[in-house]
Amino acid sequence: MLGLLAIASLLIGNLAAIAQTNLKRMLAYSTIAQMGFVLIGLMSGVTNGNPQGAATAYSAAMFYAITYVLTTLASFGIIMLLAREGFESEEIADFAGLNQRSPLYAGIMTVCLFSLAGLPPLVGFQSKLSVLQALISSGQTADIALAVFAILMSAIGAFYYIRVIKVMYFDDPVGAPAPISAPLDARAVLSLNGALLLILGIVPGTLMTLCERAIRMLLAT
Repeated sequence: MLGLLAIASLLIGNLAAIAQTNLKRMLAYSTIAQMGFVLIGLMSGVTNGNPQGAATAYSAAMFYAITYVLTTLASFGIIMLLAREGFESEEIADFAGLNQRSPLYAGIMTVCLFSLAGLPPLVGFQSKLSVLQALISSGQTADIALAVFAILMSAIGAFYYIRVIKVMYFDDPVGAPAPISAPLDARAVLSLNGALLLILGIVPGTLMTLCERAIRMLLAT
């Protein structure tokens, strides 16, 4: 059941996100696809009645969920901040030339989108890798096929994430590219959030260990 739900989430979420021109809706549909990876981690926990890999698989799913929340907080934080500053940020086209208006916000958004796409060295790559490693550790043909399918769906997902980055950096802005200002605390929090996506991608061990420790304690009760 979890395998079928994972396949449906990856397929429907990615295909629906491609068709969106509204950035919020695109991210919402991409969430469905991202949760497909969480389901893959959960279904990898017990294979053929053997719970030996349960802690590794469930901790990979937990790691994925935590890092996805961090990424989404930063991306929606940018959208909300820009809307508050009077900059239209609903449609993907509204982000045209954002790099000319604010290189900082364009850079943070780029880090978030690359992480969601699963590109190294960002944490999104590590989270996808840990889930796929848990999946193929069983060595079953069906699981390997599902891993290949998940990778293909990630490639499709990368297309619509990179499309937004292309709009921010290579499309001309509508009207005069006036700079966008924001309070220092907002800039600091968003910058820290974006930095965490890179730091956790380079050194994910601490968070992975905490996730596995929490899962082992849960399974021991």
